[in-house]
Amino acid sequence: MFYLIGLGLGDASDITVKGLEIVKKCKRVYLEAYTSILTVGKDVLEEYYGREVILADREMVESMSDELLNESEREDIAFLVVGDPLGATTHTDLILRAREKGIQFRVVHNASIMNAIGCCGLQLYNYGETVSIVFWTDTWKPESFFDKIQKNRDAGMHTLCLLDIKVKEQSIENMMRGRKVFEPPRYMSVNQAAEQILEVVQNKQTSGDTPSGETVITEDTLCVGLSRVGAESQQIVTTTLQEMSSVDIGGPLHSLVIPGHMHPLEIDMLSLYASNTRVKEMLQSLQPTK
Repeated sequence: MFYLIGLGLGDASDITVKGLEIVKKCKRVYLEAYTSILTVGKDVLEEYYGREVILADREMVESMSDELLNESEREDIAFLVVGDPLGATTHTDLILRAREKGIQFRVVHNASIMNAIGCCGLQLYNYGETVSIVFWTDTWKPESFFDKIQKNRDAGMHTLCLLDIKVKEQSIENMMRGRKVFEPPRYMSVNQAAEQILEVVQNKQTSGDTPSGETVITEDTLCVGLSRVGAESQQIVTTTLQEMSSVDIGGPLHSLVIPGHMHPLEIDMLSLYASNTRVKEMLQSLQPTK
């Protein structure tokens, strides 16, 4: 059997009872190590599970997936994923490959950022399309994510922005030279995400491509920054895009939410995390008059 097991978002103890029982009985246990991270390292997981855990990076999973699945024809294999197993297309591909090979598989679900984002107080059923914000380079600055955020706001919907993770990435020079030298891990912060959104806002203002109306994104658009969701050190802050570019909510992983139309209770919840009096007043001004 090939098991895809969600680990949740916090630490080693966030695995479900069902997931832990499976991990303890499997022949081999792999930890997917590139779409997200826990707040603890592999050694802590091994101590908690009482067994060896094999790190599986992107290259291994995408180039050796057939070998990994073939093991499951002979013995039970566990593939551990931070969050929920079906939160990334790579893992869906593993299921499709297992089906093609006639290999039995089972998914053990867990909390992911897609539902835990409800901790900020915005209702899950009021979210529109989720967007990914990637690290820009000097020669590559895609802006398509911004248009999706604006489309969500125009429809009154909130937007969850998943921020880029760069793990075991190679520089262009090392790739060209065929050297297996990897860059240090990088995790996008809400500061960097806000800066990139603000740059798009500035570009549109300069080009005269800025739409009008209450939903248009500006420097004063309210947003929510979250860090280490699900961990004891979780932090949430509500502030403007301009101020989000300089707030400090600690280490990774970060997520950013751009609200759309808000229910009075959602406004009250965001007020709990307001960065200052001005932001709290901005939120209260959105409450319907009695």
